[in-house]
Amino acid sequence: MDLDLTPEEAAFRDEVRAFLAASLTPELRKAGRRATSVFMHRDYSLAWQRILHARGWAAPSWPVQFGGPGWNEMQKSIFAAECARAGAPSLAPMGLRMVGPVIMGYGTAEQKAHYLPRILSGEDYWCQGYSEPGAGSDLAALKLAARRDGDHYVLSGSKLWTTHAHWANRMFCLVRTLAEGKPQAGITFLLLDMDTPGISVRPIVTLAGEHEVNEVFFDNVRVPVAGRVGDENSGWTVAKYLLEFERGGGGAAGLKVGLERLTHLAREEASDTGARLIDEPAFRAKIAGLGVAIEAIEMTEHRVLAALAAGKSPGPAASMLKTQSTEAMQQLDEIALEGLGCYAAVDQKAAREPGSNLPIVGPEHGLVVTARYLNDRAASIYGGSNEIQRDIMARLVLGL
Repeated sequence: MDLDLTPEEAAFRDEVRAFLAASLTPELRKAGRRATSVFMHRDYSLAWQRILHARGWAAPSWPVQFGGPGWNEMQKSIFAAECARAGAPSLAPMGLRMVGPVIMGYGTAEQKAHYLPRILSGEDYWCQGYSEPGAGSDLAALKLAARRDGDHYVLSGSKLWTTHAHWANRMFCLVRTLAEGKPQAGITFLLLDMDTPGISVRPIVTLAGEHEVNEVFFDNVRVPVAGRVGDENSGWTVAKYLLEFERGGGGAAGLKVGLERLTHLAREEASDTGARLIDEPAFRAKIAGLGVAIEAIEMTEHRVLAALAAGKSPGPAASMLKTQSTEAMQQLDEIALEGLGCYAAVDQKAAREPGSNLPIVGPEHGLVVTARYLNDRAASIYGGSNEIQRDIMARLVLGL
C-alpha cells in the first residue's frame, strides 16, 4: 500500500484546496468551527451544498450517471481530508450518503429520476425513521405498523431519536408489514412525505441543550405503495445495505483536525503548576496516545481504500472503523474537557450559534468543548451501538 500521492493525485488535492479557499465564506468557516455535532445546522449545510452542487461536487461517492463526479477512492479520501482541514461545514448525510445510494441500488427508474436530482440540489431534506422506543440497536424489534389498503400503506406507531425530523420534508422509514415469523422477514422500506396528514413531530432536547433529535408519531398515515423501495417484507436487506454507508470510513481526517484543536488548547491552557499543559508529561502522553490511535484508524481506512480500489469487499471493516472512530472522538472530547478546566462549566448556547456576535466567556477555543463532549456521548450508540459492532466483528472476523 503506497501512501504517497501520485502527481495526478497531488494536482487534484491542489485543485480542491484552491476551490475551498475561494468558496468557503467566513460565515461558513465560522459555522464549521462552532459545530457541536456531526449534524450541521440546516441553513449552513444547505448553503454549502448548493455551492458544491454548482461545482458538481455535492456527492463525492455518486457515479457520473446519477450526477456525481465519478471520483475514485483516493480522490474521495483527498476531498474529505481537505474539507476537514479547511473547516467546511458537514453536509446532511441522510440524503447524500444514505438514502441516495439505496435508491440507486434498489429504487425503481421512476424513484431514481424523481428523488436523486432533488437530493443533490438539497431540495429534499431527509430524516431517517429507524429507531423506536423498543427498537434501537435491536432494530428488528420495530413495531411501526403498515397495513396495506389498496395502493397505500396505513402507518400507526412512532419513531424515536429522529435527527432533524423538525426540518426534514422527506423520511426514509422502516415499517412492520408482517407480524408473524422471523422479525427481520416482516420489514418494509418506505419513502414518505413529512407533510402527510397524521404525522406529528415532538422535540427531544439533548444533554447539550440542543434540539437535534425528535419523536415522530404516525396516526393512520397513508403512504403510497409507490414509495416502497424493494419488495414488501424485504426491507431488512435494504436497511443493512444502507447501514454500510452510515458506518463507513472517512473519519480519520476529522479526528486529525480534532487532534490539532486539542494540541492548540494544550499550548494555550495552563496546568495547576502554571506550566502549559503541553509541557506536562502526563497530559502530553494522553495526546500522544490518542495520536497513535488516530494514525491506526487512518491506516485502516487506507487499507479499506486499497481493497475497494481493487474491487474487493472490506468485509466487517465498517464495523471496526465505526467503533474505533467514535471512541477516539469521545476520547478527544474528554481530554479537551479536562484541559479546559473551570471554563468547561460555562454554558453559552446563544454564543455558539454560528451567526452570533455575543462576547465569549473564556477562550474562544473552549466555546464548544463541553457541548461537543455531551453531544458525542451518542456517537457510540447511533448507527448501531459499539457493542453490536463488536458482536459483528466477533462473528465475522473471529468466528465466535
